[in-house]
Amino acid sequence: MNKVYYTIFIILISLGFYYFGDVDSFTSATVVDSYVEDQGDIGIYFCPHQDCETALVNFIDSAEEELHCALFDIGLESVQKKILEKSKEIDVKIVTDDGYYKKFNYSFVRKDKSGLMHNKFCIVDGKKISGGSMNPTDNGAHKNNNNLLLIESPTLASNYEAEFQEMWEGIYKKGEPVLNPNVKVGDVMLENYFCPDDHCANHVKEELKKAELSIHFMTFSFTHEGIANIILLKHLDNISIEGVMEARQVSKYSQFMRLETAGINVVKDTNPNNMHHKVFIIDNKTVITGSFNPSANGDTRNDENILIISSEEIAQKYLEEFERLRS
Repeated sequence: MNKVYYTIFIILISLGFYYFGDVDSFTSATVVDSYVEDQGDIGIYFCPHQDCETALVNFIDSAEEELHCALFDIGLESVQKKILEKSKEIDVKIVTDDGYYKKFNYSFVRKDKSGLMHNKFCIVDGKKISGGSMNPTDNGAHKNNNNLLLIESPTLASNYEAEFQEMWEGIYKKGEPVLNPNVKVGDVMLENYFCPDDHCANHVKEELKKAELSIHFMTFSFTHEGIANIILLKHLDNISIEGVMEARQVSKYSQFMRLETAGINVVKDTNPNNMHHKVFIIDNKTVITGSFNPSANGDTRNDENILIISSEEIAQKYLEEFERLRS
């Protein structure tokens, strides 16, 4: 049997649930029955060709009452300076990964103790959040390919605040499910989940299964077999699939070779630093992004977050970033 077809045959056998029902992946409704509606807006920046540093510093500077951040690595001097400035004026609390705590060690900073606290978000005044894949470091803002989201939404902010408070109290890698996963901001529908509490990989797989036309992805580390299996099956359904993966993360653990061998159009990035996105774009209308790499560690061992954004306008911005990285 041809190697490619043998691989697909094995996947079909192991994933018989794909056509007959997967309990884990369909525990939540595929159609949003209820949501909270907020007035607000969504800003998107792509680093390094857009000024993510200034956008984030200005966002932090806008805090008037409280600033709560969960940041994996805080190495950008302008962000450090602005947070310190704010700590003298308002309530500032920070959680960070224990591997980078020494970079920003102050009385208002707490660290985790196992796995990775891999989030990259801040909450300002309980009304708006920053998120995406960008770590506030020089590389994150000026050398690596990243996306930074700035979203005004009190409901979304309350989700992130609840997750932040768990970590602030020392509850890492577990906690309560997200309270309001479905939020409409203006005309844009958002879904919000935290890993491992909300089983992020299942939500990614659920969205990928909905693909009818195309899947584009930009991934730093892609080792999750289950997510790759869905992409392989969608390829078998003649869905158009293209991907860009960080070259230095392509190893024996990566899904790159499986996807390429099956005939999927996947390439290694050419950034001499890192292609650090964690993005899927589905049918040119849905974007999955956040801190979550499609990996087992990202799903079960780290503190992470994802946003599933339903908007053709926003999807087009991410497609433009995809095409820029593929060119």
